Amino acid sequence: MALGGGHGLHATLTALRRVTSQVTAVVTVADDGGSSGRLRRELGLLPPGDLRQAFAAFAAEDGGTLWAEVFQHRFGGDGALAGHAVGNLLLAGLFEVLGDPVAALDEASRLMGISGRVLPMSPEPLEIQGEVSGLDAENPEALRRIRGQVAVATTPGQVHRISLHPTGQADRPPRGCPEAIEAVLGADVVFLGPGSWFTSVLPHLLVPDLHDALLRTEATKVVILNLIPQPGETAGFSPEKHLDVLFEHAPELRVDAVIADRDSVPSPARLRDAAGELGARALLGAVADPVVTGRHDPDALAGCMRDALGLTGGGAEGMEGQRWR
Repeated sequence: MALGGGHGLHATLTALRRVTSQVTAVVTVADDGGSSGRLRRELGLLPPGDLRQAFAAFAAEDGGTLWAEVFQHRFGGDGALAGHAVGNLLLAGLFEVLGDPVAALDEASRLMGISGRVLPMSPEPLEIQGEVSGLDAENPEALRRIRGQVAVATTPGQVHRISLHPTGQADRPPRGCPEAIEAVLGADVVFLGPGSWFTSVLPHLLVPDLHDALLRTEATKVVILNLIPQPGETAGFSPEKHLDVLFEHAPELRVDAVIADRDSVPSPARLRDAAGELGARALLGAVADPVVTGRHDPDALAGCMRDALGLTGGGAEGMEGQRWR
């Protein structure tokens, strides 16, 4: 199974589906920008954008390229539909008609004929808060709290830490999706990352029930690092800094392997040390797309996934009989 959101989770799912057809995606539900933010504010529903991205990845790998294209298509013009993705609207409609986000997502899977399962990390929309320095010209070290995924992702300051809570309920911790927790506990392998580190990856560790499941699961746990730092959110971060921040947010978490692109790691020794702090071994391979900067090559990443898990023979044939989710 894979945890994350947005383009990062799309990359993981695209690669993982080259290894096995039995995949579950657990997706962040804190987006408050664009089409997702509009639907969330107007209808009070889970933001569908990151969920849509997961469906598009599954559809493309299952041969449903038309479904993938339609789900990702955004309406143009300047009317009420301008900027909305077709998949966002379809998911929002299923949420309203069925009244249960998990049932709605399972119905979307059946409608598209995909083999993977998409689950939200929480059954309720969540809000991210970030503690950020560098926003006060007179005192650059002072920490200020900013609210919302878009604000955290685009801040000109340095994000130090995030917290997560249900929308408008800062005094209550977020609830985990029971089906997602069950999937983590029953999984053979859990992949975390790549993606927007503070807004797509770390939030999974801040849902108490999900965090507890990640500590208790017997699954092999693998972290996939980003290829480049993100402007605003992780500007100036080294590969090992990503792991340090992960450890700060979940100090009890132990992982088995860390996958990184060898050309994106200035100091392999420091990365190996940081991975060792999490109980992991660092695997450095050529996983970057040679044409598109900042994007993982799905075939190369799938090969590193196999290496991380000690698989031989390559291809999905070696996975038969295993419950990879």
